Amino acid sequence: MHTVEPDVVTDVLIVGSGPAGASAALALSTYGVRTMVVTRHARLADTPRAHITNQRTMEVLRDLGVEREVVARATPQHLMGNTTFCTSLAGEELGRIRSWGNDPLVQAAHELASPTRMCDMPQHLLEPVLVDAAVARGTVFRFSTVYRSFVQDADGVTVTVEDRVRGDAYTIRARYLIGADGGRSRVAEDAGLPMAGRTGVAGSINIVFDADLTKYTAHRPATLYWVLAPGATVGGIGAGLVRCVRPWTEWLVVWGYDVTAGAPDLTTEYAESVVRELIGDDEIPVTVKSSSAWTVNEMYAETYSSGRVFCAGDAVHRHPPSNGLGSNTSIQDSYNLAWKLKLVLDGIAHPRLLDSYSAERAPVGRQIVTRANKSIAETAPVFEALDGLSPQTPEQLWANIAARKEPTGAAEKQRARLREAIAFKAYEFNAHGVDLNQRYTSGAIVPDGTPDPGFDRDPELYHQPTSRPGAKLPHAWITSGTRTLSTLDTVGKGRFTLLTGIGGDCWLRAAKAQPLTVATAVIGPGQEYEDPYGDWARLSEISDAGALLVRPDGYVAFRHPVAAEDAERLLTEALRRILGHA
Repeated sequence: MHTVEPDVVTDVLIVGSGPAGASAALALSTYGVRTMVVTRHARLADTPRAHITNQRTMEVLRDLGVEREVVARATPQHLMGNTTFCTSLAGEELGRIRSWGNDPLVQAAHELASPTRMCDMPQHLLEPVLVDAAVARGTVFRFSTVYRSFVQDADGVTVTVEDRVRGDAYTIRARYLIGADGGRSRVAEDAGLPMAGRTGVAGSINIVFDADLTKYTAHRPATLYWVLAPGATVGGIGAGLVRCVRPWTEWLVVWGYDVTAGAPDLTTEYAESVVRELIGDDEIPVTVKSSSAWTVNEMYAETYSSGRVFCAGDAVHRHPPSNGLGSNTSIQDSYNLAWKLKLVLDGIAHPRLLDSYSAERAPVGRQIVTRANKSIAETAPVFEALDGLSPQTPEQLWANIAARKEPTGAAEKQRARLREAIAFKAYEFNAHGVDLNQRYTSGAIVPDGTPDPGFDRDPELYHQPTSRPGAKLPHAWITSGTRTLSTLDTVGKGRFTLLTGIGGDCWLRAAKAQPLTVATAVIGPGQEYEDPYGDWARLSEISDAGALLVRPDGYVAFRHPVAAEDAERLLTEALRRILGHA
């Protein structure tokens, strides 16, 4: 039991203002939870860092009311997708892969999967959108405030922080603590969260710079340009990577170094030499803005909480930027946790509901850490196709690159190997299933007793919608009067929603009889929502009189295929189980 009077009191304290912390604050304040954020930094992110923003995350931002602001600031999807392999931007092109949903077939799958589009939203542009909206909705935000320690008891958590401006320490009393303090999380360490994997797998350097590279990039617009430069030190995630921050004048280079030898001295001269080697044009003006070293990690927490302390984002999954999964998974962690904290704080749910956070998100964290590191290894065949992994002189490597243009059988095989190697990078650049196919199993999901049919196609490459409990509600375009909206627009907003159709009156009565608010959406001819294309009828996997109970995060929690005389009992028991009361 807490006895010492704290200096500050809140319901939820969040340590960290990155994508995980900022989105947790936004969701909690949107739901009306008293929330405070502390960050050791004096400002939000000042470098691009994370950037790929996938459809699941855009759906989160749509529900939290900031999708339009993100779209307005982001690089749109159609400018992201010609991932290019070359010897330098000004040099020889080795091949391209249509990426990030820009392959025509994948683009169609994106259109069918979600009302949102993925985009490239650099972290230094995303964080202000999230934080501004969170503060506008009530979050208390404290810069230059360092987390020092916590002590928890049966009723809450007392956190000691230090004000870096004044130099003094004070305590914050919260009912729950969220550690969103990044890859060197002190909160996760103090909470004793068990971690698996390894650190320091490889070394990389980020160099942020300004240069007008329009003439080398605008005709093949992309987020990423991979440079296989003979003579360059191969390490990190390849010989070199040129990433577009803002078309076509703001850039970030990723350059590998030997982690066993330590990072090089990051002088402006060194950074500019790397940049110029990858551009391949010494005449273009370049302004280096910053450079920093980091290590590739392959670590994930096996559980995300300890008592009243929860961790999210890089605090519990640490991996390279391959596949663009970092900020996406971080934001989705927080979105999963926020509604559960809201219902427990309000006394609607039992604290057992919070156990589902680890049960649902830890498997996702492990999956994305594995996928991101696997994608690094899958770059090797591109080098192998050019015999670029064998110890050779730069002159011999240049000869290997040139040899692919010869009219010989050997060169034809080499060209085929190179095409296949680049095409295989679809597992990094078009992994639609990795983005969207999360299926939860936990106490907050009620199985419907039907056998899981699994996936018809590769679950990493292809999204497969389903209304099975534990899956995200399928997207379909429906109408309401003159409005066209997504089925996903009928759910969320911090509440449970029951979807049914003509003949589902028993479910509507059951929803109305619950002690908590359960919104309802009836889809069918002459109803509040209509299904003019027939897409919902095809995707719902229930009869018109059946029901889907959807959680505040858009995931199906309970499904019944038809009307039921005991609908009220079935729905009541399902909600009691989901909320941890059963």
